[in-house]
Amino acid sequence: MSYLDILGESAHKNRSLVCLGLDPVVEALPEAFRKEGIVGALHFFLEIFQMMKNEKVLCGAFKLNQGFYLVHDRPFDDDFSGSRVLARLIKAINELFPGIPVILDSKRGDIKKSSANYALEAFTVWQANAVTVSPYMGSDSVSPFSHFCSHSDKKGIYVLNRNSNPGAKDFQDLPTVHGKEKMPLYKAVAEKIAEWAEKHPGVGAVIGAVSLPELRDLAGFYHDKKIPLLIPGVGSHHGTAREAAHTLRSAGYELSLVRINSSRGITHHWHRTGELPPDRWEHSVVDALRSFNHAIDFR
Repeated sequence: MSYLDILGESAHKNRSLVCLGLDPVVEALPEAFRKEGIVGALHFFLEIFQMMKNEKVLCGAFKLNQGFYLVHDRPFDDDFSGSRVLARLIKAINELFPGIPVILDSKRGDIKKSSANYALEAFTVWQANAVTVSPYMGSDSVSPFSHFCSHSDKKGIYVLNRNSNPGAKDFQDLPTVHGKEKMPLYKAVAEKIAEWAEKHPGVGAVIGAVSLPELRDLAGFYHDKKIPLLIPGVGSHHGTAREAAHTLRSAGYELSLVRINSSRGITHHWHRTGELPPDRWEHSVVDALRSFNHAIDFR
C-alpha cells in the first residue's frame, strides 16, 4: 500500500475529503480549557475526537501545523509542553482513527543534508504520514523527503505550489522560461512536481483555493498524473469548499486524492466573528465538520 492507496481508502471509508486542521488558538478555547493553556487545547481536541466518534462524523485527513505547538515550548525552562501535546494528539489520532492520514505542516526545505534530518524528524520522530515541503532550494532539497514516497515507507509529501496568502504573488507570479515556454513560476514548479511524482508516487502539491481558475488550470494539469492535492484557503466558507470540489470535478481530477483543508474555520469557528464559544461547543464543531462534508459531497 502506498500513500496514494491510504488517501483513497480513507476518502471512501470515511466519505470525506476534508482535511481537519488542528491549529490550537488558546484564547479561542472555552474557558475551562483556556486556563490550561496548550494542555487545555489537547483536552479540547480529545473531546472533539470523541464527539466525532459518537456522531460518526469523520474526516479524510488531519493536519497539524507544527508552529502552533512548538511556540509553547520553553526549552530553557525544561518545558516542552507544546511538543508533548503535539505528540499526544498524533498518538490519539492513530489510536482512535486508524487509517486516516496525519499531515505534519512544517514546510521544511534546506540543503540536502539538513533536509534529510528534517525528513527523519517528520516521518520518524513525529511519525506523520505526510509532510509539507518548500521547493525553493530545488531538487536536492526535496529529494530527501520524496525518498520516503515508496511502497515500503508509504509516506507522502505536499510541495508548496500555488499558495493562497497575499504575499504568494511576490515570487510565485514571476514570469519565467521553462524549456521554451514562458510561464509564471508556480507553473514551472508544477512541472517539476510532476517530474518528481513520476519517480516517487506520493509526491503532491499544495494549491490554495482562492483563485478557482488557477485551481482548475493546475488540477487539469495534474488530473492524469496521480498527484495528491492539499487545498488550503477555504477557511470557514462552505461555499468555497463546494466550489473547489466542483472545480476539481470539472477538471477531471480524481477526487479521492484531494484533501480540502479547514482548520479554525471548523474547530474555533466562533472566534472569527468575535463570539464566545457556544454552550454545546463540541456539537457545534462536529456540526461544522458535517456541513463541510456535505458541501464537498464525496460519496
